[in-house]
Amino acid sequence: MMTASAFARLVRLPAALTAPGDTLAGAAAAGWPFGARTALLPLSSTLIYWAGMALNDYADRDLDAIERPERPIPAGDVTPVEALAVAIVLTSAGVGIATLAGGRRGLAVALPLAASVWAYDVVFKPTALGPVSMATTRLLDVLLGAGAGSWRRALPAALTVFTHTLGTTTLSRDEVHGSRSAVVGTLAVTGTACAAVAAAAGPTLNPANGWLPRVAGAALALAYLAAVAPAQVVARRTRAAPDIRRAVGASVMGTTGLQAALIARSGAVGTGLALAALLPLGRRLTRRVSAT
Repeated sequence: MMTASAFARLVRLPAALTAPGDTLAGAAAAGWPFGARTALLPLSSTLIYWAGMALNDYADRDLDAIERPERPIPAGDVTPVEALAVAIVLTSAGVGIATLAGGRRGLAVALPLAASVWAYDVVFKPTALGPVSMATTRLLDVLLGAGAGSWRRALPAALTVFTHTLGTTTLSRDEVHGSRSAVVGTLAVTGTACAAVAAAAGPTLNPANGWLPRVAGAALALAYLAAVAPAQVVARRTRAAPDIRRAVGASVMGTTGLQAALIARSGAVGTGLALAALLPLGRRLTRRVSAT
């Protein structure tokens, strides 16, 4: 039977802290269309994220036996059947909770989101479309917070997270063997920088909150950039696999800072600051369980 430790490694437990902020960013940008039920959407995102991680290890089990033998399946701590079962159950639960929160509007986004996660892990990951496919899952996750009826208002925030994820995923392709070209590192650094700028310039201010969202959003965007850029600069310079893994880990966990900036810029300053407080916790957890 799978242990709690094996489950934590299978689903990359620390990285799950980056999932709730997606739907909160989308909901904040769209004016909280689901009201109090929005509180259910971060749970939906987390479950679908965990499902994607379990499915990733199931799909990559033969490759991981060679390149990442420490992962749960090749290490013998989780069977392929268990990993697949976890992916199916968590996907179903995530879609169900999204439907409970948003009704048909939630289901209309949750189903494409779940399908995109499975498509990435099973079909697109090893192809040239892999980074775009992964970034699309994050874009849809942000739009889940807005629902089918308000997705246009959340699109700028969703595209910001898309940009960050595109750079991170592109860089992650070289975390085992090191970077094969200068373009990879440049794209990752440029993507995160553009995402930070977009966070600072994000959605229209809520006039009732005055200048505070603008200042808080810009400050959190700078904090996000400070959290992810240094490791990526080092990876860009050395192109060494260990440095790239550290850069990928920093970028994955840094997603929370980016989401916090977007949420604050949308007017929900308190929510943004509360989310940003999770970033140090995520960093500590990654010392015990890998986020990549």
